[in-house]
Amino acid sequence: MSVEGRAWPVLDGIAAQWAECYALDHPHLRQDPFRLRKEAQAYGIERAQETAGNWVLYPWLNLALRVLPETEFIRVRTSRNRLKISSEEAAQLHTKTIGIIGLSVGQSVALTLAMERTFGTLRISDHDTLDLSNLNRVRAGLQNLGLPKTAVAARLIAELDPYLKVELYPEGIDVKNVRKFVQGLDLLIEECDALDIKLLSRMEARENEIPVLMDTSDRGMLDVERFDLEPDRPLFHGLAGPHPESIGLTSMDPEHRLGLMMRIVDYPNLSPSLRLSYEKIGTELLTWPQLASDVQSGAGHTAAVARNILLGHPVPSGRYYIEMDPQRVLHHQIQAL
Repeated sequence: MSVEGRAWPVLDGIAAQWAECYALDHPHLRQDPFRLRKEAQAYGIERAQETAGNWVLYPWLNLALRVLPETEFIRVRTSRNRLKISSEEAAQLHTKTIGIIGLSVGQSVALTLAMERTFGTLRISDHDTLDLSNLNRVRAGLQNLGLPKTAVAARLIAELDPYLKVELYPEGIDVKNVRKFVQGLDLLIEECDALDIKLLSRMEARENEIPVLMDTSDRGMLDVERFDLEPDRPLFHGLAGPHPESIGLTSMDPEHRLGLMMRIVDYPNLSPSLRLSYEKIGTELLTWPQLASDVQSGAGHTAAVARNILLGHPVPSGRYYIEMDPQRVLHHQIQAL
């Protein structure tokens, strides 16, 4: 394939994609898999010759890929969502705009939301680039080291679904652009490390009555702040005091800043290992640890809660712990035997 004088290696699997369309329209043929496969393959070959579909260029992969037209593509790719997400709910979610600040934990959330197609537009922000130490929990290959985290996440989403709209803020969030980032969102998911940005983004979200989610990747801790339903709700559930917006974070010394963070995360209720890590930051550790298993499970819980909020299901404000107790699971396994 040639585009603007450049030859692109081609991957063309559109006949198989059309075959899946046929199978979706003939579920009764499931009882005769040989007939279904034969008819679907014939249909796919015929449609691939009749319609071009759309070509998607992936410069970072040096590849041109042919995919179904948008309507058929979305229908096939999300067919396994039915009926857990109804057609009416999917259409509703397609109108939503979600913002994610921070793309370590946030990357897993973004990919989960994209897989389920929980949004029509996604805004992602992170000022950082991908480091080798990020790869214990961030989905990426070594060839992406040094790239902006926003670019890494956006590429993964585009490879999954080229029809999803993703807006990038590679400069990160600060006082100059936080209003532009937050306004128009239906939901904000805050996953950054900087305390001042946590505070700043919540102030803007509350002013615009936008709900906020935050997964902490420890003991399955998930914060829900329904500023859409409670526009006067204290930030951080009041854990930072009644008016944390008046705190001068820029002039606060590191010890007081750490103390404020400890109140926000409710230090006594953190897991023993994370409490220990906080004590060793700056001596044995650069920052607190995060495990891929915690990040991935947190992304699933966050995406599920996000979907319920966007669909108008009752999700009260509060701090939730979704924790697996290995001893309890083992006990039930032994009892089952």
